[in-house]
Amino acid sequence: MEALSPYLVALAIQVTYTGMFFISKFAFDVGMNTFVFAFYRQLFGAAAMVPVAFFMERKTAPHLTFKTFVMLFAVSFVGMTTTLNLYGVGVKLTSETLGAAAANSLPVSTFILALIFRTEKVDLKKMSGIVKVLGVCLCAGGAATIGLYTGPTFKLHHHLFNLHGHDASHRPASSSGNKWIMGVLLTFASSVSGSFWIVIQNGILRRYPSKILSTTIQIATSSVQTFVVAVIFERDFDQWKLGWNFRLLAVAYCGIVVTGLAVYLQTWVVQKKGPLFFSISTPLALIFTMAFSAFLFGSILSLGSILGAVFLIGGLYCVLWGKNKEQKMAANNTINPTVESEKGSVAGSSGKTAPHLTFKSFGMLFAVSFVG
Repeated sequence: MEALSPYLVALAIQVTYTGMFFISKFAFDVGMNTFVFAFYRQLFGAAAMVPVAFFMERKTAPHLTFKTFVMLFAVSFVGMTTTLNLYGVGVKLTSETLGAAAANSLPVSTFILALIFRTEKVDLKKMSGIVKVLGVCLCAGGAATIGLYTGPTFKLHHHLFNLHGHDASHRPASSSGNKWIMGVLLTFASSVSGSFWIVIQNGILRRYPSKILSTTIQIATSSVQTFVVAVIFERDFDQWKLGWNFRLLAVAYCGIVVTGLAVYLQTWVVQKKGPLFFSISTPLALIFTMAFSAFLFGSILSLGSILGAVFLIGGLYCVLWGKNKEQKMAANNTINPTVESEKGSVAGSSGKTAPHLTFKSFGMLFAVSFVG
């Protein structure tokens, strides 16, 4: 059961994100400002996580240095604040299904960033490496198919709820072509910044090995950052009001359940299985979103969305197969570690390789570039 835990947790996270796609889109449709929404979401998330971090790690938490705090602040700005604001505007201009589809560019951008930061490797001389690359390409092709191709459409006549003609699979009639393209670009940009956050978590946990406190600090600093951004873009006080309505439900769910619980679980999965493993599970949220849109709300399905889903599922299994194959090969190599050590010594003594970029050095350079 312990071996299945990362898979089950990743599945639960994607179900949680499916709810976020619907709830956040509905909140934007009823007029809630996207920047204000991002602030309240992070505020609710911080309020949920701070007590948990205090009671669970008040005695065991490692010392937080100023350099580590600056690193967490900078990573939070790129991976949380920027991601949420870009995503909110992008989804408001498009649809929740396209938002889920754009999130599926995560495997592509995460794969590239993971290669840069040396948390993933690809050996194209082996079948496992070829299959991993093929899987990432299938995921990218599936997301592009859903976003750019429609084809024949059909609609289920029996569904549970009526959203007054809400269509989660097509470009809304009220949106111009320019707005739609802008929305697609913004959601794609949000997935790139989110990929950075996923890749960098392993290094952060090596420097500050406290999953709960590290996540809480990032969420808390992001709430301050999103507040500043929201004040800049929204000066109407009425947009900041929360009553006993859908807006309150939306920010509470996205803040407490998604920003609080799901982000912590995501950090746990990344630590257990690596960044690419988690990012490759993101197509599941799109599949769930499409299914719920059709069976619960009667949204129109298109051939493009179905083909894209097939590509995404195929890419998911390809990458998981490739990673599983690599893990088995790595386990077999540990039987004779002396040979690997000698290889490393020879490579290190050649003097021709570039110096290894440690996470500490990268964190310092990133923080300095952010401030300067």
